[in-house]
Amino acid sequence: MKYEILYPEAFPVVKCQLEQGERLKAESDAMITMSATVDVEGKMNGGILSGLARKFLSGESFFCQELIASRGPGEVMLGHALPGGIVSLPLTGSYGWIVEKGGYMASTEGIEVDTKMQNLSHGLFSGQGFFVLRIKGTGTLFVSSFGVIHPVELGEGEEVIIDNGNLVAWPDYMDYTIEKASNGWISGIKSGECLVTRFRGPGTVLIQTRNPSSFEAWIRSMIPTN
Repeated sequence: MKYEILYPEAFPVVKCQLEQGERLKAESDAMITMSATVDVEGKMNGGILSGLARKFLSGESFFCQELIASRGPGEVMLGHALPGGIVSLPLTGSYGWIVEKGGYMASTEGIEVDTKMQNLSHGLFSGQGFFVLRIKGTGTLFVSSFGVIHPVELGEGEEVIIDNGNLVAWPDYMDYTIEKASNGWISGIKSGECLVTRFRGPGTVLIQTRNPSSFEAWIRSMIPTN
């Protein structure tokens, strides 16, 4: 499959060229346009149990779209709901990616999307829940964000601390811990930074330059209350 990310500077979309018989999996609302030679089917990604886990444990859609070039080559254009970035990640089978809630957009054949349970401390304090998506296999993965996607590259032993709401994805071999941003809870509340994730290299962490939860809180503050 050939693809191109259009308008990467703002409101990007992915244009995919499918050969006859090729399939593309995407989130349920990702398809913008498709050729008349392409069929779209609603699927439960990985079956009923996996679909339920994605919906109720990781916050992703219960159903996904499977776009199939059934009657000849065709073109599919994909986008996502939030104003932000899209990046493609090639998977060779040597390692997978951990993707936070809302980050998965689409993937080619050969990619498996499953839920992964974080350990107790990760899930309890992450603000994202006990479950994230673990994506592995061979092919191309597309992830999306709120704001621009920025890669944070870490060398061997290097560490970085990232606000949990700005996380998008990271390789599944990276070490990370979730901790308080400051010495005490009161201090964290006053500073506006309560929980963060500490990553240790080597590896590249993908972050989004805007925090969806902060934007949601701002929207709520604009709504008049009685």
